[in-house]
Amino acid sequence: MAESMADFEQELNASLKQIHEGDVLTGTVIGVSETEVTLDLKYYTEGVIRAEDFSDDPNFNIKEEVHIGDEISATVVRRDGGQGQIMLSKKEANDVLAWDKLKELQENGTNVKVRIAGVVKSGVVAYVEGIRGFIPASKLSLNYVEDLEEWLGKEIEVRIINVDEEDKKLVLSAREILRERAAEEKKAKISNVEVGLVTEGTVESLQPYGAFINLGNGLSGLVHVSQISEKRIKSPAAVLKVGDQVKVKVIAVKDGKLSLSMKALQDVAAQEIQEETVELPQSESISTNLGSLFAKLKL
Repeated sequence: MAESMADFEQELNASLKQIHEGDVLTGTVIGVSETEVTLDLKYYTEGVIRAEDFSDDPNFNIKEEVHIGDEISATVVRRDGGQGQIMLSKKEANDVLAWDKLKELQENGTNVKVRIAGVVKSGVVAYVEGIRGFIPASKLSLNYVEDLEEWLGKEIEVRIINVDEEDKKLVLSAREILRERAAEEKKAKISNVEVGLVTEGTVESLQPYGAFINLGNGLSGLVHVSQISEKRIKSPAAVLKVGDQVKVKVIAVKDGKLSLSMKALQDVAAQEIQEETVELPQSESISTNLGSLFAKLKL
């Protein structure tokens, strides 16, 4: 079936459009080399982005991160690169497009993979959409980060927590993601704990209302002050101190929290002692008379 002029109309109109320096064009990657990327712009000539005009990220590798078929938006910097191509800059387009993209990522709470590209005072640097972002040391991990140099080159997931286009400031954080994952893991572990389990743990903190016990494997639970001892005590500190090893029984699992008891084990122990008490047969009389004792001895 012969193609009509209508089939070519869109491409024809695109090829005849006027392109000016400063325009932002979107094209499809049709070639990638060590030094440049070639785009199909649906125009009479192709577009070229040199590697140095692609990203400010010093670790950016054009052959690893750009692929045939990718769609890329870039700014026209010259209409003729010497061989008829249109010279483009992704970096310049970033100043127009990337900040909008970053705001969108922030609003959606999207997780973004980044590679730590540098270490600065009180944090590290990573790039998102070609824009330099800062990750404070306090936002890198759930724990205190002592040596930032150890993070150089690592790939981590972050969220955007602050986008300021006017001051060109981008702040990233991994902490929120790590906190959510830790909570999910803890919830999964707690869901596998059965009521009635008896185990040992370490007193990790004391509060007026009870003692928190570290059970290991990322789990902890609360022994309410009423569940510490059979005797009435004013506060957990009256009988416990941080670091004590204690045996506890799981008495409830609710809303992702473990309720523990030391008292329940004391009650069980008392009951077992009572059950093990030996009762003498009723037919024998008990006497402390020495004569009756010696009478049973065979000399």
